[in-house]
Amino acid sequence: MSKTFARLCVLALLATAALVSLTACRKAEYGMLTEHEREELRRIEPLELTPAPPEEEDVPTVPPEAEPPDYVELTLEQCRAIALRRNLDLRVELVNPLIAAEAVREADARFEPTLFAGAAYTRTDGPSLGEPERGGLDRRAADVGVVIPLRTGGEISLDMPVSRSESRSNPSGFDPAYAAGLTANVRHPLLRGAGRQATEHAIRIAAYQAEMAHARTRLEVIRVIAAVDRLYWRLYAARRTLQVRKNEYDLSVAQLERARRMVEAGVLPEVEIVRAEAGVAQRVEAVIIADNQLRDRERELKRALNQPDLGVLSPTAIVPGTEPLPVRYRLDLPTLAETALANRMEMLQLELQIARDAADIEFSRNQTLPFLALDYTYNVSGLGPTLHDAFDMMLRRDADEHRVGLQFSMPLGNQAALSRLRRDVLLRTQRLATREARALLIEQEVAGAVDQLEGNWQRVVASRHSAVLAHRSLEAEERQFGMGLRTSTDVLDAQTRLAEAELAVIRAEVEYQIAKVDLAFATGTLLGEAAVQWTPAVPPAD
Repeated sequence: MSKTFARLCVLALLATAALVSLTACRKAEYGMLTEHEREELRRIEPLELTPAPPEEEDVPTVPPEAEPPDYVELTLEQCRAIALRRNLDLRVELVNPLIAAEAVREADARFEPTLFAGAAYTRTDGPSLGEPERGGLDRRAADVGVVIPLRTGGEISLDMPVSRSESRSNPSGFDPAYAAGLTANVRHPLLRGAGRQATEHAIRIAAYQAEMAHARTRLEVIRVIAAVDRLYWRLYAARRTLQVRKNEYDLSVAQLERARRMVEAGVLPEVEIVRAEAGVAQRVEAVIIADNQLRDRERELKRALNQPDLGVLSPTAIVPGTEPLPVRYRLDLPTLAETALANRMEMLQLELQIARDAADIEFSRNQTLPFLALDYTYNVSGLGPTLHDAFDMMLRRDADEHRVGLQFSMPLGNQAALSRLRRDVLLRTQRLATREARALLIEQEVAGAVDQLEGNWQRVVASRHSAVLAHRSLEAEERQFGMGLRTSTDVLDAQTRLAEAELAVIRAEVEYQIAKVDLAFATGTLLGEAAVQWTPAVPPAD
């Protein structure tokens, strides 16, 4: 029996060695791409464009109406709501609180009890004194137990081994013999690693990280809404700009008709028609540029909204339904600065980081202590010809054992732990200075946003006054042209000045709205009358 078993073991070892050698000779292949696909990655194809057919007459034309038949009118509140539901950047950020919460659960799971079990078979072949040709021992053993970590730093373990031994030589005593036992062990540190402050350090750090994840998510919500507000007003400005450019084009066409009538009447020379036509051509270019800018602004807002029926490639136009209402505000700079320091998520993240640094210092200080642990073990065992007899003896506690011990260790010099402690103290000192610098920067940003808002209000007032004067100047130039005292160039220049004045009004009003958004962002708040309530993403089902 033993020779046959030895031969099987040798054959198994030879087969394992052959399999390992075959595996080692095979070329390792990693990745998911084939060799053909890798070759395709190394080749860059040129872009092929098909020339358009030649036109009979290459004359610049004004683009079609800015609002195609398929358009949707959205208010600022609707765009905010869509962005909160559909924005991809925000959708990514809303998962971070769930990830951080799982990290907290993972750290807390360290204190879950652990169940262990095992089984083994041992065969010992060897000669005995009475029978040189025979001898050996067959032993079957099983073990089951549990380890219970303590939040104070120690652990309790319970272990119940059971075994059966049978001798194949001259038996003595019980044969077969059954053994059963119960071992209880309590091990607890007294200095390093003792106490909940040390054992729950990882949980505390994970909790700080989870709170910082919530702060970053809130900051992302504010950032997304502020970005949507800015894109909305820039789209509004682009649409109004296109309308101004088309009005300017219509005025230039009307001026061309007046010039033709006056030339036909012999009041003006024929060169006035050429001047008016040149003005029309310039206005067509301005309309084309404004139309392209409008499409760019629409695509930017569509990307931020991520609405299924308003894709970036969708021809559907977005018409802003909210008009700017520039109103001058009375701003209290110290109050706004206090609001910013209380609401800015950067400050909250720094406070949480400083709290984490304090926890790291306490943990590092604990790690500088020597390791001293108390170890207590209680063991009771039983032996008998049957398993029942072995358990019966164990329960009678005929053979029990108590052991108490102490273990001590400490690195000579302990420089690693002391260096970690000094590093954590320096990091906290650095973080405190960073908090002061961040507070000064936030106050500077709030002051700059207030000045920008006030300056943009002055721009609104000045641009409106300039637009009124430009309109009067155009009317005067047209009257002078009708009397033959001005040329088409003078009228076109007046039209340009009026268009630029109207565009200045649009830019000033929109920049004033954006300045309000920037001021709200600088104070960690949002514009509007209603607050925004966000929740983390819904975790997937198990």
